[in-house]
Amino acid sequence: MKKNMLVVAACLLFPLFSCLAGGASEKLPIGFPGNPVDTASVQAPLSGGTQNSMKDGVNALVVYFSWSGNTRAVASEIQRQTGADILELIPEQPYTEDYNELLNVAQRERRNHVRPAIAGRGADIDAYDVIFLGYPNWWADMPMIIYTFLDQYDLSGKVIAPFCTSGGSGLSGSVGTIRSLEPESQIMDGLHVSGSSASRPGDAVAKWLAGLGMDR
Repeated sequence: MKKNMLVVAACLLFPLFSCLAGGASEKLPIGFPGNPVDTASVQAPLSGGTQNSMKDGVNALVVYFSWSGNTRAVASEIQRQTGADILELIPEQPYTEDYNELLNVAQRERRNHVRPAIAGRGADIDAYDVIFLGYPNWWADMPMIIYTFLDQYDLSGKVIAPFCTSGGSGLSGSVGTIRSLEPESQIMDGLHVSGSSASRPGDAVAKWLAGLGMDR
């Protein structure tokens, strides 16, 4: 069944990708966000909403987790440029706002393969063809709540476009990890935005989307 879904999705999305060519400050350790958590801008679980916003009638959803606000800023810019719906992954157990303690928590979650529960309602993933998946780089990996999302939803046959923020460590091996976890999805080249550039990601996002053939 999954194989048939993949074939159908590939036929649907081929026109979209026909042109495809083949939050941290510098003071903080590489791979972690560097701004205090921005609780004032936490969004509702699902917002946006044309569900037919990208060219060729492709439905897109921006899914992201943000601790410092950097990834949220990039996610919001992707939504602005594509018209996609947006879903923020908010943990049921909020992370500490203390950066030093966060280092320990994130490392412990990674070591123990923890799957933090996601608060709020989810999204009708079946309604979307493209998933923009965003996260900060924590210890050269995705935060474990991203693994929770990938475990909970069947993304077979969908296009996944990863994006990441960090102080300088880039995407690390996260795109390859997503490919290994979602072998029946089409994983696109990822976007990295440094923490120092996250407040003005417009040009980087536009260039990335154009390279993927996802600009409107």
